[in-house]
Amino acid sequence: MRAGFPDFRLGNVLATSFTGTLSERHGGAVERIPTPQRLIDWLTVNGLAVDSCTAAQLNLARELRESIHAAATAAAVQDALPASAVQVINDCSAQGRAAAILTPEGKRRWRLSSASCVEDALSVIAADAISIIAGERDGKLALCASPTCQAAFFDTSQSRTRKWCDMNTCGNRQKKARFNANQGKNPRSAK
Repeated sequence: MRAGFPDFRLGNVLATSFTGTLSERHGGAVERIPTPQRLIDWLTVNGLAVDSCTAAQLNLARELRESIHAAATAAAVQDALPASAVQVINDCSAQGRAAAILTPEGKRRWRLSSASCVEDALSVIAADAISIIAGERDGKLALCASPTCQAAFFDTSQSRTRKWCDMNTCGNRQKKARFNANQGKNPRSAK
């Protein structure tokens, strides 16, 4: 991690992990890709390494992120998908020229058309969003139960009843708040 920037909140699903680059949307919002370099860092951590990123490409990435969040949120609550969000996701998906590559270890990797093509990386993220919003993958879109977060996440738990986008942040924060509230109700007797 680069000094001075918040850690990335990485998940198992590329598209919802990408929407997590803006967290605490309903509280004190935390922007995790405030600069083009931070977008490069995030893409690299997620197997979509690029050499450079312009301010315009960062703005496009943020527009895609917000469109995925809007569409995933609508899908999670079974509302109509916002037409403008669908358009941005589709446009980003169509703009890229990334190819899925099978490694000798049997893993999928992405090959971008050039090392500096942010649009290729964004097309991979958009295609991932399409697959989860369209219901093509085994899991369910849900919203984080934290009132300050409410991030869309892809629940692949067996029961599909996960409450938190990330147990290590939102879940622990809520459990700690509940514990502290209960301690106030049941103070220990002084000895």
